[in-house]
Amino acid sequence: MLMTKERRPAIRTLRGWAISVLQEAGAIRECEEHGWMQDRGDPHARERAFDIVRQDPRLGASLEEATAEIGDVLDSIGDTCPECPPD
Repeated sequence: MLMTKERRPAIRTLRGWAISVLQEAGAIRECEEHGWMQDRGDPHARERAFDIVRQDPRLGASLEEATAEIGDVLDSIGDTCPECPPD
């Protein structure tokens, strides 16, 4: 008898979901060399991220929780990679 397991979602935390939304919107990017997340400082991309949240908040989280997590992630990410030499 073939048994199947329910597949877990790829993103398991609210923070991970928020990071993926911000990347999709173009508000943050990953340092190609070191992997650190960097804020792109694009106000239009930030607004796109909040629009995505309003249209489709994460399952299991309220709109307020999802919006707050997007803001928390943005507040925790700098605009430079800590490992890259300054320009």
